Amino acid sequence: MTERLTEKSIRKLVDDWYLALDRHDEFETVRAMVVDDGLEMRFPETTARGHAGFGEWYKAVTHKFFDELHVVTGVSVAIDGDQATVLVRVNWQASIWNPPAPRSTWLGFDADQTWVVVAGPSGPRIKTYVVNDLVPMAGSAAL
Repeated sequence: MTERLTEKSIRKLVDDWYLALDRHDEFETVRAMVVDDGLEMRFPETTARGHAGFGEWYKAVTHKFFDELHVVTGVSVAIDGDQATVLVRVNWQASIWNPPAPRSTWLGFDADQTWVVVAGPSGPRIKTYVVNDLVPMAGSAAL
């Protein structure tokens, strides 16, 4: 049986998602926040499909970025039965080290995203995750 979608449960998913990314949680923890079938995640650098594609992306970013901080600046939820469209605005800041550079560099971006979230057995899960726009903050290094 699936739990009914609510704005509160979806907002909790958004918060939990970014906390997990900031902490670089184990893959199984973040995998539980996405659907088992039909997952599509579109990032500026790649499109990841299914758990395998998502796992490859997650391993790459957790080994590349550090001191990450995601601050959600806006969430708009439109629920239609067992599915919701979620517009997310998030400020993402991180450090990156590109060997053999002598120092790490700072990254800062404002991201505009659209998620499709579906009802799952233990709460909402991400089915589609699209980064629509990524705007660099003043002083940010390029990705």
